[in-house]
Amino acid sequence: MIGDVIKNNYDYTTSGREKIPLMIEQKNRAIIVGTGMATPKRILTNSELEKIVDTSNQWILSRTGIRERRILEDDHGCSDLAVEAAMVALREAGLEVSELELIIVSTVTPDYPTPSTACLVQDKLGARNAAAFDLSAGCTGFVYAMASAQGFISSGVYSNALVIGAEVLSRVTNWNDRSTCVLFGDGAGAVVLQKGDSGRGIIDFSLKSDGGGAELLYIPAGGSRKPASEESVAKHLHSVRMNGNEIFKFAVRVVDNVLEELLTRQGIKAEMLDYLFLHQANERIIEHIRKSIHLTPEKVPINLDRYGNTSSASVPMIMHEEAAAGRLKKNDLVALVAFGAGLTWGGVLLRW
Repeated sequence: MIGDVIKNNYDYTTSGREKIPLMIEQKNRAIIVGTGMATPKRILTNSELEKIVDTSNQWILSRTGIRERRILEDDHGCSDLAVEAAMVALREAGLEVSELELIIVSTVTPDYPTPSTACLVQDKLGARNAAAFDLSAGCTGFVYAMASAQGFISSGVYSNALVIGAEVLSRVTNWNDRSTCVLFGDGAGAVVLQKGDSGRGIIDFSLKSDGGGAELLYIPAGGSRKPASEESVAKHLHSVRMNGNEIFKFAVRVVDNVLEELLTRQGIKAEMLDYLFLHQANERIIEHIRKSIHLTPEKVPINLDRYGNTSSASVPMIMHEEAAAGRLKKNDLVALVAFGAGLTWGGVLLRW
């Protein structure tokens, strides 16, 4: 089984490999100057799910920490949530839409297979001067998008970028499958990045992948390998399928390793972090990681109890909540770490 291969033969540590120092020069760093988020109005509670599928509030809470999630209105799409979050971030950044140069949308639930959701966002915002593209890296997508934007900004190609993680996972959920339907919610988070030389901004990043674990978390149909058909729809092959036990074991391994890589490379101890924003997949995963690196709960905030797993939207959403509440402060040392389908995982280290 794929899960057995992952468990027994794959070493996700950095031991035995040359560690290439990476310190992004201060003058070339992408600085977060604005954050935003958007969630649907409709709330689906665990008690309501009890009426839909064979589950219970206590079962969901004990295994995930989730109490409720948001579900997008039927006549809306991913781009609508992305635009709403983007407008908040642009307003906070004080950046005019006409000044925007790049839009990257991380999503696994785009409005259409093509064109990209980012192009739809560009049009709805009226950002006529911005290049736009989507990025698909599962729940790690926002981290990948942040690193990509850093590359464009540090090279001098663009001086600013809008990075969005937006998902409508309710549209790819099998509501008869109690092992997955309790997990996911809809939402979007966004940040505006600008080039700066203040010592703040993205310091380092690490991106990883392992396609050998692709079928541990995937949507079987809807692509070129298995196009849509009456049979694929009837068998719910257009919905998320996940090997929860293997993903749990994968997550606790790789998060520790990628975080250790980043901190070691920069000569930083874990206790020096002011914040660790983890992908909001499961409370047990988050707590396991927090305790393993000896951080207080305040430094590793959780909001999945209110929103569920929102995939690539989860990290920017919780980051925005902390910033909007005034808890995330200038010059705070922050790590963003996520893991997801692909398999993918990665982290970003930055100075707020």
